[in-house]
Amino acid sequence: MDKLAFIDPAYETTSHLMYECNQRGHVVFFLEPHDVCVRDNDVAARMHNLSVAPDMTMRDYWQALIDCLARDEPIFKAIAELDALFLRKNPPIHYQSLELLHPVNDKVFIINRPSGQILGNSKLYALNFPDIIPETHIARDPGQIVQIIEDFGGDMVIKPLQRFGGEGVIKVSVRDREALMPIIRHLTRAGRGDAERNPVMLQAYLAAGRQGDVRILLLNGEILGAMRRVPRAGEFRSNIKAGATAQPHAVTEGEAAICRAVRDRLAADGLYFVGIDIIGDKLVEVNCLSPGGIPRINQFNHVQLEKAVIDFVAHQVMECRDRRSHYCAYV
Repeated sequence: MDKLAFIDPAYETTSHLMYECNQRGHVVFFLEPHDVCVRDNDVAARMHNLSVAPDMTMRDYWQALIDCLARDEPIFKAIAELDALFLRKNPPIHYQSLELLHPVNDKVFIINRPSGQILGNSKLYALNFPDIIPETHIARDPGQIVQIIEDFGGDMVIKPLQRFGGEGVIKVSVRDREALMPIIRHLTRAGRGDAERNPVMLQAYLAAGRQGDVRILLLNGEILGAMRRVPRAGEFRSNIKAGATAQPHAVTEGEAAICRAVRDRLAADGLYFVGIDIIGDKLVEVNCLSPGGIPRINQFNHVQLEKAVIDFVAHQVMECRDRRSHYCAYV
């Protein structure tokens, strides 16, 4: 995951997953993507043991972890010696670490599978579900982008493919041509050659977005929890990092149908713990790198969703052990 010191544990899903593991007496290690390496043909990593006393407050727990790291007592451990490995780094994706982890994908339960994260890390993954997403275009040529917006006729949303938290997401219209072209040129790096420009996603702006979007967390394809995110005044983005406010939300039948529509593909790609964002009756994004929302949903519904996640992981670990022992018995 990312560095602990830059994270507010009260509202971080990863901290709650770690805390629950520690409460159960599991040994918890911390590593960053660049710590993954190969030692004597084995995929290994430089990591820190962050197992501490149970029953602390979340703030005290997090400070205890930071103190552990400050002692700088790393160990090198083969990844296959672990029972489970959470990949919780925020975007952008760290391709090299995922490539290194791929050979041990069948030796340790990884959430989410490296190959699935490579497939699902950008906003392009939503194109696997063309029937339930807004009208969508991908382009890198500024002239073509302007033409798409003109042909569409209404408001559209431009999204960089790899960023998160609403960064770089802009609502555009041909009504403001003077502002439109500088935005497009900036996002695409138009001053570079065609091959070096950044492609961007253009989607129809959904009027239902004025009431915010719905973040639904899926665990192994099933609905774990949900919340609504309402933009702040003067803003159309519903991301918490962009100042949106989280509210309780009960999943509708239409939203549940969207969850069912994406379930099989997520399972096939090994994307076990995912956040999907819905506006109205449309899927607008699939988040598989470090989906968040557990702490806020917990507060609204008086639950502890991290317990269900760790229960699922523990069950998968036991199944992996059974498969390996069965295989060894018949070799």
